[in-house]
Amino acid sequence: MADQNPRIIVEKNPSQDRLDELKFKSWPKWGCSPGKYHLKYEAEEICYIVKGKVKVYPKSSSSTAASSSSSSLDAQVDWSVEFGAGDIVTFPKGLSCTWDVSLSVDKHYIFRHN
Repeated sequence: MADQNPRIIVEKNPSQDRLDELKFKSWPKWGCSPGKYHLKYEAEEICYIVKGKVKVYPKSSSSTAASSSSSSLDAQVDWSVEFGAGDIVTFPKGLSCTWDVSLSVDKHYIFRHN
């Protein structure tokens, strides 16, 4: 039931031209250790993963998930998105998700407020 597609876009092995176009080396850097992180994107984020490996589990935004008999407060959809070193990833504004980091992450990122 994918009535709400959060549209996480992963560009695997982008070309050097694409990387040059983004000028990601001028963006701020962020990193984290292995673990689980709950995030909500208040703006669109584009990031370039320098190192690491992540599996992202989007959370359901439908009201039926909140009213189900499940005791879980973190109603997650039944799919995930994986990415790692060398990938460009775009997260949409409004997305709530859990990052499951298996290898420490370093990334460059930029927020787009449209």
